Parts: sequence; structure tokens; C-alpha cells
Amino acid sequence: MKKAEEFFTRAEKLLKTLELFLPKKRGHELKSALAWKWRKGKYFSELEAISELNQIDLNDLLHVDRQKVTLEQNTRQFLEDLPANNALLWGPRGTGKSSLVRALLNGYVDKGLRLIEVDRHDLIDLPEIIEQIKSEKFKFIIYCDDLSFNEDDETYRALKTVLDGSVRATPKNVLIYATSNRRHLLPENQQDNQQSQVINGELHLDEAIEEKISLSERFGLWLSFHPLDQSRYLDIVNHWLRALGASDSQIQDAKKEALQWALLRGSRSGRSANQFARDWLGRAKLKN
Repeated sequence: MKKAEEFFTRAEKLLKTLELFLPKKRGHELKSALAWKWRKGKYFSELEAISELNQIDLNDLLHVDRQKVTLEQNTRQFLEDLPANNALLWGPRGTGKSSLVRALLNGYVDKGLRLIEVDRHDLIDLPEIIEQIKSEKFKFIIYCDDLSFNEDDETYRALKTVLDGSVRATPKNVLIYATSNRRHLLPENQQDNQQSQVINGELHLDEAIEEKISLSERFGLWLSFHPLDQSRYLDIVNHWLRALGASDSQIQDAKKEALQWALLRGSRSGRSANQFARDWLGRAKLKN
């Protein structure tokens, strides 16, 4: 049994060594696609092209005008080789954070914008990803969706270093946009605050709090998203019903059920509005 384990250990080390000599997947793959997903296997990692993009348009995003204008301006600066910031979009689920990033890709892909999606647990590979794309002519947004970390999660240190903390400068053709339900990305506990002290009238935060805040502060741009009131929720429902081909009378008929849908889900958000519109209009057309 022990000999078998030693054999597999040596084999695994050999595969990792051979991987170093394999050609990186770049070239035509990066020129033929508009977005990629970083796929990490046990022995091999690669940028996998995304063949079909979500077709959401910037005009489909209602009641996030401030966030949309700010992030669009930052992206335009980036595309024009002007100073621009990494961005953290935070707020409750379904409020349009990830939709805004995807809509920006659709809106500016003709200007050379490209996107690479990286899962939280793969952030340790950020230096490798950046190494693969740093010489490309395109502008890349590295996109981390639903970003948050546990207390004992060390992968956030890789992100922290790339954002601002490494001797090596991040290439000018790379920005990081991340979305999160938390503003500070790491959980904040009551005991952290209890260990803070007031010295000579000044508040000195505990080191644990400083560590948790320092990550989000490395994003130069913070954009907060908030829940919708009833009027704005219905406005978005109407938008999606109309976009899917509903008549004015159908839109009026759907109002009561739209409110019930939000109540049952405990969420008045752009996401739930879109989901309701698809469900209601699909059922209505099926009856006919």
C-alpha cells in the first residue's frame, strides 16, 4: 500500500513538472473570443473561451443610474489608456451588480474590451492569468463575482497583492471588477470591535478589523447597490414584460402577481423582476 502511494506521489510530481513545458493557450484563442472563464484542473489550468454571452444591454438596467454612469466612465478611461481604478460593487443580491459588469462588456466589446471570469477559490492564480494576457492588445477586466472570504481563507491575500501591494506593477491592460454582498469582503465579528481601544481620545481599531477593511480599501472605486421600493420594482417588471413582447393590457394585468412574486421571494430586485416577467409571460403565451 505504501509503495502504491509513493508511486502516485512521484507520478503527480512528474505531471506537474511536465506541465511547465507545455505551451500556454494564448494566440488565436484570445483573439477569437470575447470572454473567458479561468478553469483550474488538478494538473492543468487554462482560459476557456465563453461562446455565448449574456446579451443584457446597459439600457436594460434601470434605477442604478449613478452606479452605471460611474462605472462606465471608469471603463472608458481604462479603454483610452487614462488612469482608472479597480472597482468593488457591493450590496444585496439581485440588485444589478453582476448585470452591470456584463452589460459593460456588451457595450464596449467593439472598443477592445474583454472579460475574464475568475472564481474566488482560483484567485491564487491571478499572477499566472495576468502573465498570459499582459502582452495582448485588448483591455481585460478580470471579473470576480460574489466575492467574499471566510475567516481562515488565505486566497484573499493573492487578490490583495495584485490590487496594490506587490513590487511588480499590474499591466495597464488589466483592471479588476468584483461584486460582493459585503462591503468589507471578510466577516466582521463582535469580538473584533471589543478589542479596539481608545488611546488619548483616539480610536485604535483592532488588527483584525484593520486586516478586514484593508482588502476592500485597495479597490479605488466603491459602488453601493440598494433594494428597490415597490414603484421601482414594478417599473423594472414592466420594462422586462415589454421587452419580451407583452402588450400594455398584459402589463397591467400582471401587476398584482408581480407584487405577490416579490413577497413570496422576500426580494424586490431587478433579478426577481426579470424572473417574474419571464415566468408570467411564458405561462400567458402557453395558454394561448
